[in-house]
Amino acid sequence: MFRTRAIAVATLATTALALTACGSDSLSGGGSSSSAPATSSSSTPSVDAALAAKLPEKIKSAGKIVIGTDATYAPNEFLADDGKTVKGLDVDLFNAVAAKFGLKTEWVPAGFGTIILGVNSGKFDIGISSFTVNAEREQQATMVSYFNAGTQWVVAKGNPKKVSIDDACGMNIGAQKDTVQVDDLKARSTKCTDAGKPAINIIVDADQGKVTTNLVSGKTVAMLADSPVGLYAIQQTGGQLEALGDIYDAAPYGYVLPKDQTDFGQAIADALKALDTSGDYKKILTAWGNDTGAISDFAVNPAVK
Repeated sequence: MFRTRAIAVATLATTALALTACGSDSLSGGGSSSSAPATSSSSTPSVDAALAAKLPEKIKSAGKIVIGTDATYAPNEFLADDGKTVKGLDVDLFNAVAAKFGLKTEWVPAGFGTIILGVNSGKFDIGISSFTVNAEREQQATMVSYFNAGTQWVVAKGNPKKVSIDDACGMNIGAQKDTVQVDDLKARSTKCTDAGKPAINIIVDADQGKVTTNLVSGKTVAMLADSPVGLYAIQQTGGQLEALGDIYDAAPYGYVLPKDQTDFGQAIADALKALDTSGDYKKILTAWGNDTGAISDFAVNPAVK
């Protein structure tokens, strides 16, 4: 379903790591800059002066938006072959948003679990890293919904270990650190032990590329990831993996802003609405094979469970 890239089976593990394992775990470090969105269209969204006027003064003065991102989560955000440039669906989409404000973007790799802290401390103007909107995160920050995704289980082709989503007790299951999928697995593991069965052995890694590699190598028998990431991994591994079951717990992704910047959040939501009206929003999602995740109700701090 997602963007195709040929990968030889013999070089899978090293290729996956080259694509996804180079993000820094610190809040500092170099970033990549962009002045225009990389979309399937040759045009750049026009600047909206009314929206630009709503920007925080700090961002107006700087002429750019500094973005914290965990660049290990292809196809949403990952490093290009140069090991420096951050690319992906999230990048193309927010670059188009920034173009509506007449701003450049600076994408700074950081550990996923540090990004909200970085936003609230002023290290980043915004956090964009496939953050699922939930009540806990909305207590810490202002969030703006822009896409919809759920959880997808992935197993080896043919499911040789006969993994069951509803009964994975005693099995080695992988997920990326600090994600909702880890919480999901912990809850499932508790059900196992409450029923007198062995706990799920949750194999957690900060790098989604390593989570995928662990599954391909047999270290784990399944992994959980956000649906676009899981389905992309299936395509990238040349038929070695397959989806298990349906996508569930679908929820919006949200941009992360400081708690007091709801006006900036509304300006971003309005920019997304303008991109939707112009067709650029759907073009970007389609270019990454993710048009099924499109939403139309871009909102600041949307109601969530």
